[in-house]
Amino acid sequence: MKNPREKRRDSRPQPPRKGSNVSTPARPREEPRPVAKAESTPEPQTPPRKLVRREGALPAERLPVILEVAPNDDYALLDSGSGEKLEQYGPYRIVRPEGQAIWQRALPAKEWNNVDAVFTGDTDEEGMGRWRFPKTPLGETWPMRHDGIDYLGRFTSFRHVGVFPEQASHWDHMAGLIHDAKRPVKVLNLFGYTGLASLVAARAGAEVTHVDASKKAIGWARENQEIARLTDKPIRWICEDAMKFAEREERRGNAYDIILFDPPAYGRGPKGEVWQLFEDLPALTDICRSILTPKPLAVVLTAYSIRSSFFAIHALMRDTFAGMGGVVESGELIIREKSAGRALSTSLFSRWLAK
Repeated sequence: MKNPREKRRDSRPQPPRKGSNVSTPARPREEPRPVAKAESTPEPQTPPRKLVRREGALPAERLPVILEVAPNDDYALLDSGSGEKLEQYGPYRIVRPEGQAIWQRALPAKEWNNVDAVFTGDTDEEGMGRWRFPKTPLGETWPMRHDGIDYLGRFTSFRHVGVFPEQASHWDHMAGLIHDAKRPVKVLNLFGYTGLASLVAARAGAEVTHVDASKKAIGWARENQEIARLTDKPIRWICEDAMKFAEREERRGNAYDIILFDPPAYGRGPKGEVWQLFEDLPALTDICRSILTPKPLAVVLTAYSIRSSFFAIHALMRDTFAGMGGVVESGELIIREKSAGRALSTSLFSRWLAK
């Protein structure tokens, strides 16, 4: 479904630093991901997938795992507090709403006023907003980089900028799995958004299938591939509802070594398909297991904008991958603040690893 991030039922964005594990739990972020509207008459819903509990021993578990993004030259959380966050995206300093920043700002007002862009207006999940440029009016896009991969940042009407920096922890880990496999690896990126994860996987040597139901997001992702000078890498860009695509891959017998899926709490697909996270996630997770290769590497689930605990998706992943061995590790993605060193939690995650 449609991502925004422009999301969506499909897509993201989904940037930079060294990841580390810390066993300190934090709360999930409440920043919403906008949902794109369906433009056509809803299709009849397919019958619900019949789910049965998998046989076999549950995978081992590691939790809580906190994956951290530290400030670097590409991205930094400069400060946060009073319901907002001050960020550095490449050349620009940006202020955006952040509901979880309930503490006080550490930097003085002059630092918060010395910015290039401020998001204003409606901050509801489906609300439209706008950007104010205190210094010089800026264009819609600007050049950004993650670990040597060039891409475009973009001032969207939903306060997002085309990338989710905390996802870099997953990207780095995935690239390592692809490199260490020493064999051809196929990656499926559901709800792929603007394509950073797909570009990282392709650069690492994988054959990638990128799925998002938003035509705008797919176009942006293709543009990022060109800017990153990775047009020679094997990436299939699929504009389709994520659930429907996964179901079709299961029927066709197609399989993947790594699957990433980053669904919204709620979304609509291009043909009116409705996605409700707590209702539909178990079925999609089950399908993801069924379309793994005989020697899979990982399945990575990220959940934004939900009022829940990572224990919920942790239990779902362990049940789904029963009998497959490996380990399920779950926790939160956080961004470490530069000013006072506080941790801003952005999302929950759970991932099954074959090793």
